[in-house]
Amino acid sequence: MTNKLFVGGLEYSTTDSQLEEHFAQAGKVVSAKVIVDRATGRGKGFGFVEMATEAEAKAAMEKLDSSQLNGRAIAVKEAKPQV
Repeated sequence: MTNKLFVGGLEYSTTDSQLEEHFAQAGKVVSAKVIVDRATGRGKGFGFVEMATEAEAKAAMEKLDSSQLNGRAIAVKEAKPQV
């Protein structure tokens, strides 16, 4: 298990700070980044959150998967390593 989580199903207007605030419920957030389309500047509907510890990442997955953020149910999974 890693401390980094993939978050899908985000509303396109979700900001990094909103994502960080939502995940702070489960523990210390090291970083929260919504992936943005360079051409439009609009969110692509997913992002990544890094928690301080593996235990907090696991707690975030259990607590926040299918939770509501900006009116949408989000999916929280362990992030896969970049290839």
